[in-house]
Amino acid sequence: MRATRPSSRLAQLTVPSMAQAVASTAAKASYQHTMPKTAPVQPTYTAAKKDPKLANNWKTKTAEELTDAEVMAMPDSEYMNDKQMAFFRLKLVQLKQDIHNSAGETTEHLREDTVVVPDPADRATIEEEHALELRTRDRERKLLKKIEQSIARIDAGDYGYCDETGEPIGVGRLIARPTATLSLEAQQRRELKQKMFGD
Repeated sequence: MRATRPSSRLAQLTVPSMAQAVASTAAKASYQHTMPKTAPVQPTYTAAKKDPKLANNWKTKTAEELTDAEVMAMPDSEYMNDKQMAFFRLKLVQLKQDIHNSAGETTEHLREDTVVVPDPADRATIEEEHALELRTRDRERKLLKKIEQSIARIDAGDYGYCDETGEPIGVGRLIARPTATLSLEAQQRRELKQKMFGD
């Protein structure tokens, strides 16, 4: 009799009740469905091939009408000409507008969710969602500062050139990351130094 009692007691302690399992599953499901949109992720740079058919399209189109592929196809001799500068300015202004719009949505979302929820699990889920959303907005705030700096560089005529080497950053890299201030090689060297020596 004594040998069976501890094992049955142990089973009671370690196996959650059906109500607990259902509540846990429901909380996870509701959390996954209500996850806020994350910040636009900047894609990593990959060398893209130029399409020779599009090489002269920039001559007949305005900066607003140009596509990424057409800007990529422009000859190297036209690097950072007036049309490319205007194209990247539009790209940066649009990115800035998107960030401002999402910040407004966050404010509205946080204002709507201020209702006191009695269930601790639901309250924890809502608080975690808010924390995630605020972290996302903080990343966007930092990106906003970089966008402003990039627009100022366009105005000064320095945009598109590496801060360290003075070499062209490259149209492909700028399309992928319009706020880039270093060429790919300089960026890799900086990251390697940070890994080796820390900040």
